[in-house]
Amino acid sequence: MSLPDYEGWACFVAVADGGSFTAAAAALGLSKASVSKAVTRLEASLGITLLHRSSRVVAVSTAGAGLLGEARAMVAAATATEAARGDRVDLAGPIRLAAPMSFGIKVLGPPLAAFLERHPAVEIEVMLSDARHDLVAEGIDLSLRIASLDDSTLLARTIAPVAASVMASPAYLEKTGTPRHPLDLARHRLLGYGHRERAIPLRFHREKEEATVVPAGPLFANNGDIAVPWLVAGGGIAVLPDFIAEEALVSGALVRILTDWSLPQAHLHLLSPPSRLRPARVRALSDYLVDALKRSCSGAGDPRHGAERA
Repeated sequence: MSLPDYEGWACFVAVADGGSFTAAAAALGLSKASVSKAVTRLEASLGITLLHRSSRVVAVSTAGAGLLGEARAMVAAATATEAARGDRVDLAGPIRLAAPMSFGIKVLGPPLAAFLERHPAVEIEVMLSDARHDLVAEGIDLSLRIASLDDSTLLARTIAPVAASVMASPAYLEKTGTPRHPLDLARHRLLGYGHRERAIPLRFHREKEEATVVPAGPLFANNGDIAVPWLVAGGGIAVLPDFIAEEALVSGALVRILTDWSLPQAHLHLLSPPSRLRPARVRALSDYLVDALKRSCSGAGDPRHGAERA
């Protein structure tokens, strides 16, 4: 069984649609002679005339008209196959990327700009939200997430730990006193920060000692950026990822407290749908983000180099 003459069928369809060999040649990016030779070769292999030619006009024959629909379908299938093959190897086309709001705004811009500079044929649609996305249902190629991962069929790559600290303004601590133990936080104005619950318990650990505190407000938020001005103004205490409050920590507007205690370690993960057959552009962005964000997600330098108040 011989394979279909895809070139011949493509030329036949182009002539039929364009009305001439000249138009078909222009559409296919071939010479007029090449198109004519391909159609003639196809007719010879089939033993029928597909196109009637004269010095002034080209017309589809009755036999050709009967095969034209099947020929278009064959050419379309071949084109789709080539496009899919190119999708696997070419760094071109769209990518949908989801990321947390604050992380996306503060960290993600420069690495994405650098990636697009290297690969100008790639288009990235960024969706910033603190809600969890359904990657499969929403057609998302990659998703950055800072959280512990639930069991799922998603493919996950852990990029790096994300530093977090207990922080407050010097003015607030001067007024209320600096907590020396996590249980002291129960007597303070403590931000409730999280994505699922109004007040997620904070669990502290130091050597063999453990302590749990439930934030009592008065502010509750599922995004850390809104809390920074409140903290700087002396509103209370919060546990936030360092990258959210980096500027305030570096300037001294906020200071870290309870630095001899540790919190459960959060990590930055890169998630993707379960299929490992991904376009080359998605694989390239995935590898690039894993490498580029290893340094970014823990803040500038050592996360403990900012001002502290023990």
